[in-house]
Amino acid sequence: MAGGMKRLAKDTAIYGLSSIIGRFLNWMLVPMYTRVLVSAGEYGVVTNLYGYTALIVVLLTYGMETGFFRFVNKKEEQEPVRVYASTLYSVAFTSILFILLILFFLNPISRALRYEANPEYVGMMGCLVAIDAFCCIPFAYLRYKNRPVRFASLKLLSIFFNIFLNLFFLILCPKIHISHPEWIRWFYRPDYGVGYIFISNVFTTALTLLFLLPEILSGFRAKFDGQRLRKILRYSFPILILGIAGILNQTVDKIVFPFLFDDKEYADSQLGIYGACFKIAVVMVLFIQAFRYAYEPFIFSKNKDHDNKNAYVEAMKYFIIFSLVIFLGVMFYLDLLKYFVDEKYYPGLVVVPIVMCGELFFGIYYNLSVWYKLTDQTKWGAYFSITGCITTVVILIGFVPHYGFIACAWASFVSNLLMMLLSYFIGQKKFPVAYDLRSAFLYGAIATLCFIAGMAPEIDSGILRWTYRTVILLIFVGIIIKKDFPLSKISFLGKYFKK
Repeated sequence: MAGGMKRLAKDTAIYGLSSIIGRFLNWMLVPMYTRVLVSAGEYGVVTNLYGYTALIVVLLTYGMETGFFRFVNKKEEQEPVRVYASTLYSVAFTSILFILLILFFLNPISRALRYEANPEYVGMMGCLVAIDAFCCIPFAYLRYKNRPVRFASLKLLSIFFNIFLNLFFLILCPKIHISHPEWIRWFYRPDYGVGYIFISNVFTTALTLLFLLPEILSGFRAKFDGQRLRKILRYSFPILILGIAGILNQTVDKIVFPFLFDDKEYADSQLGIYGACFKIAVVMVLFIQAFRYAYEPFIFSKNKDHDNKNAYVEAMKYFIIFSLVIFLGVMFYLDLLKYFVDEKYYPGLVVVPIVMCGELFFGIYYNLSVWYKLTDQTKWGAYFSITGCITTVVILIGFVPHYGFIACAWASFVSNLLMMLLSYFIGQKKFPVAYDLRSAFLYGAIATLCFIAGMAPEIDSGILRWTYRTVILLIFVGIIIKKDFPLSKISFLGKYFKK
């Protein structure tokens, strides 16, 4: 691989350390949630509220991350810290304003979301999501400064702290309450349950903010530039629309699901099952997120080079290859992975392959987005995302009341596929890139054959079944290595093969 691709791979791996290991550790909390929480409905509350938070983070960052990367990497930019300061001041103002509005209108908002019995859930989520949105800018600055190690360290620290608090409130405190209730009576309520998940996240977000103070203060010490900010906002506004529609494609099912049923308890229960099984497909989501962290600064910096389009072609190719390996790995060992959730959640396992394919399409779509970001035509991203969002909502309203949560998975699948196709065909007219379609279709076909070969035989013995599927997976990996990763070209082994 070329030097740029090596850097992309290295940064993806480091950013992935925080993303994949961190999300994996959070994923390990799912078995605890599904067993400690009394009902699937309680986990449905978590799924529902975190669907809102994902949307609000996009609203409160309003495309400023991408705008920051675009303007800080402009050839004529002489004072990158002024770009950083302008975006930081802007997001700080809107985040503080959001917290004040949430706290002032807490009761009516809680009633509208059907959480009037626990308005503090909404208050806590509002505060932590505003702080998260603000922290996105200092984290983006770390990515620009090419400091993936500090980025990953801070992310991992917050994740470990969150896990510690979850274990403390949901595992340790109940045991202490049985033996020595007087020790914790002053702060612990044994019937609060799911509320402690939100409390843990509030404390974790506050800790992250504290450790980002060096980056935050360096931005506030720089001079605010209103003219720069206006240019960034003009560039970023279409990305806000793009982001809203894009995140709705991923979360609107979790947001509207409870409103599509008259029985809220039943809706929460079904949403809990869907949300827990969705977590099993998180490996694909993690890889895409790690790739995105490295890819955005990579494409804007690579735009200064002459071989930029070749780099985009290679990035797309290797993204598809690794995504297909992940898909086969999860599906071949799904009967092992299912034990991470309680047995009452097993009916939702049917959504896992559908969700993973949908996420693969979304990852390809993100790779394709290079054309409208580099040509400053971000309005096209908004058009694609709005189209995908409308498609998702139509499928949800039309099919969820009859088919339940499986319609949510298919809505995501169809929506992401549609956005991917639209972006490719229009992008080839606006900013042609000769993507290696032959390789993509070839690997897709081979992966499909491997999937059928691995899943079709009914093998009762678990050991034999996993051994057989492992052989199939290794065959697929062997084909990839032979075709695109010959060992003689791997730098740390190359010298031995030359000898």
